[in-house]
Formats: sequence, structure tokens, C-alpha cells
Amino acid sequence: MPIIEPISFQGLNLVPFQINPHYTNAVIPNHNGETREQRLEEFLVLNPDIYVVGLQEGTMLKIEDSSIRLIGNKTIYLFKFGEEKKEYYPNDNLDFLLERVSSG
Repeated sequence: MPIIEPISFQGLNLVPFQINPHYTNAVIPNHNGETREQRLEEFLVLNPDIYVVGLQEGTMLKIEDSSIRLIGNKTIYLFKFGEEKKEYYPNDNLDFLLERVSSG
């Protein structure tokens, strides 16, 4: 994920948040680079009004009308500048994500 959001991310404007697919909080041995979480934290410094959903491998978000739910047997992570990372489970209510409005 780039630190600065490219204009093309706004192209479809399907959801009022960013999706970070294939999210993992794993630390890769001998990588010596940033973790995914560190990169997302850097992105949020420059985009403090945007919510980012870390969508793990094997999961998806299903949206029907004003309802959104997690499909799969893993959790998702929600990132927001100035807030602790939050973890959500498949049976959690995620409808609030559709109400989020970003200024980015």
C-alpha cells in the first residue's frame, strides 16, 4: 500500500474506507523491512480521516444494502489514526463501516 493515496483509488468509490487485502501481521524472517501494520500506520499519518480494513487471506466482506459482514473463518483488523488497531470476528456487526466518511 502506498504512503500517499493515488487518485485512482477513488475511481469506483464503492466503500467509504480502504481495504488492505492479504493482510498479515506476520514478521517475515530476514526481511528487515517494515511490517504491514507499520506501513498502514505511516499511511494513516498522512490520511488521518481514513479507515483501513486489514482483510486476511481467505476472507471477504459481503455488502447487501446497508449491511456488511465478514465471510471466512479469520478476523479482520480496523486501523484508524490515533486509535488502537481493533480486531473483528465473523459474527461481529460491521455495519458501522458503511457509515464512515473519509475526507480523502
